[in-house]
Amino acid sequence: MKITEVRAVYPNYRYVVPSWRTHFWQIVVRVETDAGTVGLGYGGGGVAGVEIVNRHFRELLLDRDINSLADIAATWDYLYEQSLPYGRKGLAMMALSGVDLALHDLLAKAENRPVYELLGGAQNSSILAYATGPDSEAYRELGFRAHKFPHRWAGDADYETAAAAAAKARQLYGPDARIMVDCYMSWDAEVTTRMADILSEYNLYWYEDVLTPDDLAGQAALRAVAEPTLIAGGEHEFTHFGFADIARADALGLWQPDITWCGGITAGLRIIDLARDAGIPVSPHRGAEVWGLHLIAASDWADFAECHSDHIRSPRDQLWLDEPEPEDGYIAPSDEPGFGVTLNEEML
Repeated sequence: MKITEVRAVYPNYRYVVPSWRTHFWQIVVRVETDAGTVGLGYGGGGVAGVEIVNRHFRELLLDRDINSLADIAATWDYLYEQSLPYGRKGLAMMALSGVDLALHDLLAKAENRPVYELLGGAQNSSILAYATGPDSEAYRELGFRAHKFPHRWAGDADYETAAAAAAKARQLYGPDARIMVDCYMSWDAEVTTRMADILSEYNLYWYEDVLTPDDLAGQAALRAVAEPTLIAGGEHEFTHFGFADIARADALGLWQPDITWCGGITAGLRIIDLARDAGIPVSPHRGAEVWGLHLIAASDWADFAECHSDHIRSPRDQLWLDEPEPEDGYIAPSDEPGFGVTLNEEML
C-alpha cells in the first residue's frame, strides 16, 4: 500500500479541563492509501500538532509504502530524523505518535485483524484495570479492583489529607488491592520522605510523579526512601531515548509511557524492551484506552491498565465510539480490525 493522503484535525472538544489542554489536547490523524484502506490515530500536541502533521509530516509520508511493521518502524525513524531540529520531545513527538498509531491501525485493517494480533497476538486476554480520580467510592461501585487517587501538595495539612485518602481507599478496596497516589509533580524530596513514613501502613503500590521529569537524580534518590512503594513516572517522557536516560539514572521503579505522546506503538515496543532488560514494570499512562490497551494485550511485560476519570465521568467528550469498557475490574481489546473503534465525526 502507498500512502495517498495524510490529514490531522483538532476536534471540537466541549469538556476539556481549562489548562494547557484547551489548545494542546489530543488530535486525530487520518492516513489514506491507494488500496482504499484508511487508518486512524490519536496523538497529542493540539493545534500545534495539527500543523506539524499537515505542514511537514504529510509531505514526507506521501507515496511511502506501508506493508509491514518494519515499514512502520522505518517510517517512525524517518519522521524522527527529519524533525530533529524542532522535535525529539514534546509537541512534535505527540504529533508523530498520532501518525504512528494511524499506520498501525491501517496495517491491521489491511490484514483484517486487531492491532494486538499484528503485534504477535494476545499475551493477556484479560487485563486488570485501575480507576484514576478522586471518587474512590464510585469507582469501587463500578467494579474496579484497583485505584489511584490524586494528591496535590499545598501545605502541611496535606499530610493529613493524603493519609485520609489512602485509608479510605484501602478500606474500600481491601488489603490486597493495588492502591496508588498521583502527586503530579507537586511533592519534593522532603514531602516524599515524610509521606513515605506516614503512608507506610497503607501499603501503596506507587507514588507517581513526585518530582518534575527532568530531576532524574532526585527521583533515583527517593526510590530507597519510598520502598517497598515504587517511585513511578514517565507520562511526560518521550521515545525510547528518553527512557534509556531514565534507565541509566535508575530513576524510576515503574515506567508509565503515554502511547499517544511518547511516539506511538513503535516507541512503546522499544520502551518495553528497555524495561524488560532493566527489570522495571510498565503500566502505560491511560493504558485502558485502545491505543495503549492493544500494546498491553500483546506484551509479556505490561499488564495493568489505567482508566482515567475522563472516561468514567459524565458528561464527557466521546470522540471514539465502541471503546471496550471494564467489566468487574478487568478490560480487554475487541477483536475488530485495527484498534476497533469508530471516530465520532460529529466532533470534527
